Amino acid sequence: MKRTYPGLQQLNPDCGRAVGLDSLTSLIWLTLGAFAIGTEGFMIAGLLPALARDLNVDLPAAGHLVTAFSIAYAIGAPVMAVFTAGLERRRLLAVAISGFALGNLLAALAPDYAGLLAARLLLALSAASFMPAASGYAAALAGPERRGRALSTITTGLTLAIIAGVPLGVLVGQAFGWRATFFGVAGLAAFSLLGILAWLPRQPPGVTAGLGERLALAKRRDILAVLVTSVLTVAGTFTVYTYLGVFIAAVAGLEPQALAPVLLGFGLASAVGTQLSGSAADRWGARSTVIVAGGLALLAYLAFSLSAALRPARAMPVMLPAILLWGSASWGLITAQQARLVALAPALAPVSLSMNSSAIYLGSAMGAAAGAVVIANGATERLGWVAAAFGLAALLSVLLSGSSTSGRR
Repeated sequence: MKRTYPGLQQLNPDCGRAVGLDSLTSLIWLTLGAFAIGTEGFMIAGLLPALARDLNVDLPAAGHLVTAFSIAYAIGAPVMAVFTAGLERRRLLAVAISGFALGNLLAALAPDYAGLLAARLLLALSAASFMPAASGYAAALAGPERRGRALSTITTGLTLAIIAGVPLGVLVGQAFGWRATFFGVAGLAAFSLLGILAWLPRQPPGVTAGLGERLALAKRRDILAVLVTSVLTVAGTFTVYTYLGVFIAAVAGLEPQALAPVLLGFGLASAVGTQLSGSAADRWGARSTVIVAGGLALLAYLAFSLSAALRPARAMPVMLPAILLWGSASWGLITAQQARLVALAPALAPVSLSMNSSAIYLGSAMGAAAGAVVIANGATERLGWVAAAFGLAALLSVLLSGSSTSGRR
């Protein structure tokens, strides 16, 4: 008798057999939506100084735009998944990306800080509705034989956003003002909406886990240990990333125009790290991969701290390789974390991975808030030390969890 798991989305194993290549090609519109969401979510770090000046707020207050977005996403993702469970999937995707386009328009036209903050909250809830629904739609459309290819299509949107969208957004912001970047992302979201409505077939809603079932899974000590590692890891990343432009200017004396190439290098390193960690997790185990990646990320943070103690001319040769190492290790670690969760509870993977997404955004909120405190106290050069503290705590959380809860995971 076939075993089922109540409360989880059940994908029809036959749904993908009649799906041709043209149908999977239509997922490009979801990739475009993911690209728009990733670009908006990450590019704001490079726009913070301009935002602060234009809105007449200090830099830590501007950084809270990242914190607010991350908290709203972390809380909103599971809540929106439950509230929208009964909606037809294409309709849900269209509503979510419409809300995202509207949020970008409101951000571009925001008259003050409060208006921009409200727009970012709408952006977070829209993104939290779109991304899980896009992955679920792609998996159901493709069926078992093409599911991996379909899911990687959605992930490609985020990867391209980190590699190309973020530095391009920073360049647009430097040339035409930060408001132009939000108008640009709104246009990308609008194109995604048109493609979804024109090319994607309708898809009935699946059965999803309720809040009670998600909380029950979070009470498992092995799952909780992995989620804690994700929170601490991302907190370290966003302590520096949120204020990267300010940090490299203060430590290495780089001009704002240098930020886009630095972000491009960071994005390329992140893509490489993601691929390498996936292969490493398959060969040596996800837990071992997390330990190695966590150690490398900690080394990068220590290098940041070392560069801050040097003169600007000598800081650059230390900082730039550290940024590449940091991008590769931090994003590779996230990939290995996902593998750990799937190995711990394969049947519950849809729920545990969505919880990991919330953990990631909770970590980004913590990191952005910690960085804001450092900046507010005039200690920009100490961002590396704070990130290193988060990185060390993440590494210890893995080591102390022991192999008994994770095995080769």
